[in-house]
Amino acid sequence: MTSIKPKSPARFKLGRQSSLAPDSRTPTDTLTEDEDEDFAAAAAAGIVDPTIRLMYLANEGDIEGISKMLDSGTNVDYRDIDGRTALHVAACQGRTDVVELLLSRGAKVNSMDRWGSTPLADAVYYKNHDVIQLLEKHGAKPTIPPMHVLTDREVPEYEIHPSELDFSNSVKISKGTFHKASWRGIDVAVKTFGEEMFSDEDKVNAFRDELALLQKIRHPNVVQFLGAVTQSNPMMIVTEYLPKGDLRQYLDRKGSLMPAQAVKFALEIARGMNYLHEHKPEAIIHCDLEPPNILRDDSGHLKVADFGISKLLVVKKTDKKDRPITSLDSSWRYMAPEVYRNEEYDTKVDVFSFGLILQEMIEGFVPFHMKEETEVPKAYIEDERPPFNAPAKSYPFGLRELIQECWDSEASKRPTFREIISTLELISDRIARKMSWKVRLGKCLPRIRIFTKRDYVNPSSSRSSITR
Repeated sequence: MTSIKPKSPARFKLGRQSSLAPDSRTPTDTLTEDEDEDFAAAAAAGIVDPTIRLMYLANEGDIEGISKMLDSGTNVDYRDIDGRTALHVAACQGRTDVVELLLSRGAKVNSMDRWGSTPLADAVYYKNHDVIQLLEKHGAKPTIPPMHVLTDREVPEYEIHPSELDFSNSVKISKGTFHKASWRGIDVAVKTFGEEMFSDEDKVNAFRDELALLQKIRHPNVVQFLGAVTQSNPMMIVTEYLPKGDLRQYLDRKGSLMPAQAVKFALEIARGMNYLHEHKPEAIIHCDLEPPNILRDDSGHLKVADFGISKLLVVKKTDKKDRPITSLDSSWRYMAPEVYRNEEYDTKVDVFSFGLILQEMIEGFVPFHMKEETEVPKAYIEDERPPFNAPAKSYPFGLRELIQECWDSEASKRPTFREIISTLELISDRIARKMSWKVRLGKCLPRIRIFTKRDYVNPSSSRSSITR
C-alpha cells in the first residue's frame, strides 16, 4: 500500500454517483484501486475532511462510526463539492439503516446536489425500494426532471451541463425568469423553470415541443437558441445574450420615434415574424408578441424572443385556448380579440399584436395607456382601438392605414407578414427619398442676406455687400 495522503479529495468518488450527473450514470467506482485503498485508509484514520469522512462511513454502512461523528458535532448535512450529502450516498447504496439514522438526526430529506438530484431520486434510479419507502414516509418528494433519460446515448445534442453555466455575476434581464450568465467564455441568457414543471404534464409537453422547434430556428431577426439543461433540476433554456435590452426599455427611454426609425424597427420585427409564420411544415405562432419580447443586439437591430412555455409556439395552423386568460399570461394590451373570446386563432393574432406595437412606436404610449389593463380586452372585443393622436406627418405614405389593417376585427382581413414587409419597404423607400430630397434642396438654396437699416441709409454699401 502506498503512503496515506493527508489531503482529502474535492469530491466523494466512491461507489454509486448522483443519478442525474450526465457523466456518472453507471454505478461504478471511479477511483483506481490504489486511490481507493489510500482513501479508505485516510478515512478510517480520521484524517480527512469531516464531509468526506461522513460520506465514506455512510457508503460503508458504518452505523457506529456515523453516530460518533454526529455526537461529536459533525453536521449531518455536510456537502461535498457536488452538493451531495451522506444521505445521498446512503440512498444510492441502499443503506436503509444508515438512511434511517441520518433522518433521525435531522438530515434534510429533500436536499439537492448540484444536478438537482435528491436522495429519493438516487434511490429510485438505483431501484432501492426499501429506501424509497422510508424517504417517502419522511416527506421526500420526487424531483427527477420529466425529460430525464437513463443512458448517455439518449442525452439530447443540445444538452448543457449545469456546471458549465456561471451565475456568479448573474443579473436579471428582461421579464420573467431570464438571467444573464456566462457559458464557454460568452455571455448568455438563461430562462429557468421551477418545480411546477414536474406536476403539470401540459407544461412538460409544451417544453418538449418548444425545444424541438428552437433547434430548427435560424434567422437574424430571431434570438438564437444555444442549448438547454434537461437532465437536472432546475431545467433551463439557454439563448444568446443581447446586451442592449428589450424594446420596452428602449421605448420607455425614447418615447415616440421618428417615422423612419419606427419603420426600420417594424421591418426587423416583421422579417423575424414572417420567418416563424412561414416555417415548414407548419407555421409557428408566437402568441406573445409585445415589446418586452423583442430584444436589441449590439448594433441596435431587433430580434424576436421568448417563446414562453405558457404560450407555446403553436405547431399547427389554428389553436384555441382551453382556459381563461389570466394575469399570468402575456400582456392583455397586445392580445387579439379572438383569443379573449376563446375562439380558434391562427397566425393573424401576431399580426394584431404587431399593429399595436407599430402604433406605440409612433405615439409613444402603450395601447390604451389611459385604461386599466383589465379593461382593454372589452375594448378590443367591442372593436375599439387605440386613438391616433400624433400629427398626420408621423404616419407618412399609408403607415396609418397599414396599422388599421393589422388590427382589423376580422382576422382574415389582416395582412400576412410577407405583405406587411412589402408595404413597409415601399414606405421606407419613400421616406428615404423624401429625406434625401430635403438634404439636396438645402444644399442648393442660395444664401439669403437680411438687410439692415444701415443698408437703406447707404445704398452703395448694400450693393457692394451684395456683390461680395
